[in-house]
This record gives sequence, structure tokens and C-alpha cells, in this order.
Amino acid sequence: MSEGPVMAEEPVLIWGAGAIGGILGAYWARAGRAVEMVDIEAAHARTCSIEGLQIEGPVEEFRQVVKTVTPGEVKGRYRRIVLAVKAQATKSAMTLLLPHLAEDGYVLSAQNGLNERLIADMAGPGRTMGAFVNYGSDWQEPGRILFGNRGAVVIGEIDGKIRPRTREMHEWLQVFEPEAVLTEDIWAYLWGKLGYGAMLFATALTPDSMSANFADPARIPTLIALGREVMAVAEAEKVTPRGFNGFDPKAYAPGADEAAARASIAALADFTAQTAKTHSGIWRDLAVRRRKTEVDPQIGVIAQIAQSHGIATPALTRLVALIHDIEEGRRPQSGETFAVLSEALGPEVPGAEVPSSGVA
Repeated sequence: MSEGPVMAEEPVLIWGAGAIGGILGAYWARAGRAVEMVDIEAAHARTCSIEGLQIEGPVEEFRQVVKTVTPGEVKGRYRRIVLAVKAQATKSAMTLLLPHLAEDGYVLSAQNGLNERLIADMAGPGRTMGAFVNYGSDWQEPGRILFGNRGAVVIGEIDGKIRPRTREMHEWLQVFEPEAVLTEDIWAYLWGKLGYGAMLFATALTPDSMSANFADPARIPTLIALGREVMAVAEAEKVTPRGFNGFDPKAYAPGADEAAARASIAALADFTAQTAKTHSGIWRDLAVRRRKTEVDPQIGVIAQIAQSHGIATPALTRLVALIHDIEEGRRPQSGETFAVLSEALGPEVPGAEVPSSGVA
């Protein structure tokens, strides 16, 4: 007796096949999952579809063909869309993908920042899911992505409820990262990443590696100050950030002992020293790709939220301005530029007045 036709698995659509989305797509496709990708770079889309996406680096190396198209070539509607574009491209990407989102579908933000807020505004809170990713990866050129190191991966609903769809996407993420976490408090992880992310933006002010910045005694007070500003805003937002991969949010909380913050910085120096991705994606945007960074939607938004609570954020505000200076060619990436950030904190911050200008 015939059991009828075998139904094809419903594909997941990844919108943005770069450092984050490309790796997910390659791993899912290699595991036999139905996945398609979208990318604005036509050459990248063509290479992924025909020759295959090359994943390289110390974690694993393989080539995987993944069907990839440009935005104008997308057909049909999808129940599951993973958004993996740069934070500043969220609005434009959402405008393009919404016609392809099924009525009962959702968008999973696999990005840095608080993009779930904008996605919820555009698609609706019920069609929005959040994720936190901290693995190290870099888009090298069309068809090539560096996978530098594994890191924390977390998924959760923005309202804290765990639904069948949440468990479904958690299972998909476990295909890529077996230790992926399913959480009822995704905002705690997203705010934790904002604290760490502020520090990474500061490391991008210099030509030095991430680990060299975290290991520089003269720069540590400024990095700690950034973490403290973000944690103060998180507290005002009634969020208790979660830690990951050496970043301990409690160490930067208002009233926390400085020794705990220094221990966290030392742990971050160790974690970032063990990856083939020696510099942040922010540094790469500035030094290699010569393009705008995510500083406004990632760091500028924190200063805006802080202002609504009457909280001063001198380090974050100066950091945003300095990144824009580098983007627009007014300042170089240098130890001296980091020194300007430290000056925003004043002499009351130990060591802030004498940052190093050495190059790793």
C-alpha cells in the first residue's frame, strides 16, 4: 500500500550569507537540512550556489554548495527566516523580506545589537525571535568565510516564552553548535553582548589585535569603564545581563569590585588569544573593507537609551564619535586615537591618562 508522496522539508531562508549567516547555511546544508540564502553580493551568491561556500580556519574546513540568490531573485514565502545582516541594514533588509514572510512565520535575528526591537516594530512581536551568537568569523571574499573559533550560541523568544517553534530552531542551531542554549531571557544575553561589544569597538580604534588590547594594562581602565556604562543602562532597563566566554556582566555592575572587572578582562584576553580571528569584525570593516560599521545601532543606541534614564555615558558617546572619525578619514586607527577615548573619562579613572600606543 502506498504511503503517498514524500513531502520535501520546508526550507529555512537565511537573509545575509556573510560571516554569521554563511556559516550557519553551510553547516545546515552539509547536514542535509533544507536551507536557502540571500545576499546582496551577486558574486558571493553565485559562488555559493555553483562552486560552493568555502569554510576555512582552525575549527573545520570544507566546501558546501548552498542555493543563494540576490534579494530581487527571491520567490515565494517562508515560515522561518534567519536575518543575519549588519545591524544598520536591518530596516532595509526587513522591507525586502517582509513580502516573503508567511503569515504564520517569524524572523530570527542572528545579529549583534538590539535589532529585535526594530524587527518587532516592522513584523510584529509575535513574528520576532532573538538569538545571541559569539563565534568568530569573517567574510574574506566571494565564496570564502573564515571560521576562527567556536563561541556561545543562544536562542529565545523576545517575550520569554518557549514555544514549539523555539525548540525547533534551537534544534537547528544545535546542528551547528551542539552546546547551543535555549533561554527564557534572550535580552539578558543580548545586553551582555552589548557590554562586550562596546569593548570590541574600542579595540578597533587601534591596529592591535583584540587580545593585545585586553592585555594592555594602560587600556584596561577604559575597557572597564565602557563595560560599566553599558551595565548601568541595562540595570535601568531592568535587565540582568548574562555572561559568556570570559565576559562577566556582574563584574561591571554598579558597585562591583574592580578586581572582578580586571579578572574578566584577563579572561577576555585569554579567550580572544585563542582564535584565528585576531581582530574584530569592526576592525575589519574599518581597516580592510573601508565601510561603515554598526556603531550607531549597537553603541549609539545604548547612549540614547541611557539619556532617557538620565544616565551619563561619556565613554560610549566619545567611542561613537571616534569610530565615525575613522570611518570618515579624520583619524587613523592608532594608540593615539584610543588615548582620546581614555581622555573622555578624566584623570579620576586610574590609568586613563596614559594609554599605550604600541602595536601588537
